Amino acid sequence: MRIARFSIDGNVAFGAVEGDKPDELVLDIIKGIPFADFELSGTKVPVSKVRLLPPVLPNKVVAYGRNYAEHARELGNEVPDAPFAFFKPSTSVIGPGDEIQYPSFSADLHHEAELAVVIGRMCREVPRERVKDVILGYTCANDVTARDVQKREKQWARAKGFDTSCPLGPWVETDLDPADLTIQLTVNGQQRQLGRTSEMIHPIEDLIVHITEAMTLLPGDVVLTGTPAGVGPLAVGDEVSVSIEGIGTLTNKVVKRG
Repeated sequence: MRIARFSIDGNVAFGAVEGDKPDELVLDIIKGIPFADFELSGTKVPVSKVRLLPPVLPNKVVAYGRNYAEHARELGNEVPDAPFAFFKPSTSVIGPGDEIQYPSFSADLHHEAELAVVIGRMCREVPRERVKDVILGYTCANDVTARDVQKREKQWARAKGFDTSCPLGPWVETDLDPADLTIQLTVNGQQRQLGRTSEMIHPIEDLIVHITEAMTLLPGDVVLTGTPAGVGPLAVGDEVSVSIEGIGTLTNKVVKRG
């Protein structure tokens, strides 16, 4: 099931996305929330008539860096022996079609296409064999990064946590095997990144085990799983799209902040 979060006539709701052709998609409005038992209302609205929002509003976004070997090498970094985590605040999250605001303190903004894991239930110290039980589904993400700031500062809070630096969407796909999916990114229609999730150094199971050893994850929290090689600069006016096999495409435009 594809679960979207959307607004219509000033109201916010979740809906199950139905259909295959982009111009014929409809939403069956959900009674309740997707993190508990819910029913489909049978009331349907065209996707073209609503505004798609970030599919979840996470309490926290836990991101993993250098989880694709070629990406680590392209930036001159060593491949880490263990998963390498950092945070993006909830205020960094935007949805499909929202604008990425080029931060005033950076002159080198980069795109990073990523598979995002959406947590479906509160969990802590999850054993590897139970990881699938705590996952609601998967969505597309762009870990937008102020690369010059990342290089200059020893920690990445500003470089990767500024407002609008975490586009998510367009919806959560709940019925998906994430082990070997194509992940790609285009800028103004030109391909920049192309990889497969099977190239991850540390698979999703290891990442969830790693972070829940330290902290509790809540329903709606998001785990970013790293980016394949091909990261590069974004400029004001660019349209950037992340596409992941079996999920869909997340598109955002870069604008000048202010």
